[in-house]
Amino acid sequence: MTDKKIPNFLDRLSTDEYRPQPYSETDRVVVARTEAGLDGAAERYRLDPARWTQTSRTAAGLLALNAEYGERFYHLDPQAVVDPDHAAAAFGGDGLIIDVQTHFLAPHADRGGISYITDVYRALMPAWWTEMDDIIKFDLACYIQNVFLETDVAVAILTSGPGIDDGRMLFNDEMAASRALIDSFAGSSRLLNHSVVHADRPEDVAAMPYWLEQFNPAAWKVYTAPMGGEGISGWMLDDACGLAFLERVRKLGPRRVCVHKGLSGFVDNGSPRDIGPAAKAFPDIEFLVYHSGYEFPMGGAPAEGPYTPETVHLGVNRLIHSCREAGIGAGGNVFAELGTTWFAIIRHPVEAAHVLGKLIAHFGEDNIIWGSDSIWYGSQQPLIDAFRSFQIPDWMCERFGYAKLTPQGKAKILGGNAARVYGIDTAKVRAEMAGDDLTWGKLLLDEFRAKGFAGVR
Repeated sequence: MTDKKIPNFLDRLSTDEYRPQPYSETDRVVVARTEAGLDGAAERYRLDPARWTQTSRTAAGLLALNAEYGERFYHLDPQAVVDPDHAAAAFGGDGLIIDVQTHFLAPHADRGGISYITDVYRALMPAWWTEMDDIIKFDLACYIQNVFLETDVAVAILTSGPGIDDGRMLFNDEMAASRALIDSFAGSSRLLNHSVVHADRPEDVAAMPYWLEQFNPAAWKVYTAPMGGEGISGWMLDDACGLAFLERVRKLGPRRVCVHKGLSGFVDNGSPRDIGPAAKAFPDIEFLVYHSGYEFPMGGAPAEGPYTPETVHLGVNRLIHSCREAGIGAGGNVFAELGTTWFAIIRHPVEAAHVLGKLIAHFGEDNIIWGSDSIWYGSQQPLIDAFRSFQIPDWMCERFGYAKLTPQGKAKILGGNAARVYGIDTAKVRAEMAGDDLTWGKLLLDEFRAKGFAGVR
């Protein structure tokens, strides 16, 4: 296979949270179809295959998925591979895109796991995804390029994984420093930041007032599973540790908690079973559930399917069941986030239809939030394009009661809902973007390379 021909969601990529998933025979066929489609188009239109754009590769990959699954999950025509107007018709949209889950690695961060991360994502992504090819350092330079300069993203939220030693991706002051740096050069408020709290560590909970004053986090980020190295234990939002943390959030604000749930190998503390009870006990706090409880099919576990009484213990269904039991549904204070989840299911469109269909059926289109988990697999634009062109087939809507995806609903998921939850002034963002000059990106990178975080601390 020639990886350069395929978009990243057909390639085998990963994050720090999971290993690459192996190709299935269907995946291999889709990769072959994608490469054959691009080769055929190059020959037919006498085009140089080396000059295929990201959009062309995305279109070819989505068409290959449609052909392999015998269903028009992705609504685009073959001309989208070679004609920008046809591609724009399939992939275009008017709403602002707000990505609530983005990452990069500080200079001190552990880079020993990068090959592991890359292998994991390459296992998941479609084989025509090439956005990983030029990423070497996973640093701020790559972040600016892959989050802002190469995508339609208007606003991003910078977050970090857990950890208390220097191997951690970013510390809370570094996330705030990054926001200040970008604000100072971009002349706009296009980056927000989290502060990560290890709620099982009393010193972290005690530090929250200081972090709030100094770093102005848009939300508190937590991991309940024992992730992040030595000194990190597991806890749950509805146990004594979690309840004490939530009382602190209620007192201090912002009353917004982003919690990693799923991508945990089915360990108990990684389950979203605590979301419903916690959200019911704290109706004045908004809970953004990162990954929506999605788990990769492994150890004999089935792929994502419909929500049924027999499958409430699996994947995304765990989140739905927890909230159903607590009486929390559409318009409630729980929001399902799609970072990595959407990336993982693009190449499995039946799963994609089930995940989106049942999340919208329970939480409503106003409570689904876009996140990418960038920059682990490069530019997220192919993910955005795939989402904008995706549709749940009629037969699945009729059989499972799913609603059709509408342009208005997609715009809410891609940005409108996050703007509401985070209090983002979309008119102000649009005005700032209109005056944005991409030269700020180069100036910012020059400043960071010269001074690092010390320049803004």
